[in-house]
Amino acid sequence: MTVFYCAKCGTALTGDLVALPAVPQVSDPDDGRDAKTGRARSTVPNGHYAVDPEPWGAPFVVADEPRRLDRSAGRELLRVVSTGVTVSAGWRDSFVVHSDDVVPRLEAFDLGNNWLGCCGPTGAHGPNLACCCGSRLATWAADCMGPNELHLDPARVYAWHENGPADGQ
Repeated sequence: MTVFYCAKCGTALTGDLVALPAVPQVSDPDDGRDAKTGRARSTVPNGHYAVDPEPWGAPFVVADEPRRLDRSAGRELLRVVSTGVTVSAGWRDSFVVHSDDVVPRLEAFDLGNNWLGCCGPTGAHGPNLACCCGSRLATWAADCMGPNELHLDPARVYAWHENGPADGQ
């Protein structure tokens, strides 16, 4: 079991979570979408977490190769800007958790358009959830245009396992 804590103040951000070997693949974000909120089912099941080795979230850079935007492309987070389609150059090795496991303990941090979205936050404009101490340490993407994922910044949180700190922490 693993608990995640704020690296700034030491506040517990989650209860005990079980590690998954990888972030589950999402073949169709519309499968299991909530009819009332428009949000997709969370990529990671409640009570679990996974480490995402790929870049995720802001900042974004222009894609090297032309890409076709496709809502059913799974968990890829894409944005379109005037210069073309962009891809994430954000955090690697972020901790992906179910929103119900942390949202009650975090506060929405809305500055400018980082909470922008018609059905929920897009996650495209950087961290949008903060610890009670003010540390902006999580980005939640839960808009109807993509997957429902909450990423904890690996530089602003730490994991504590039953047997002590996580490897590399």
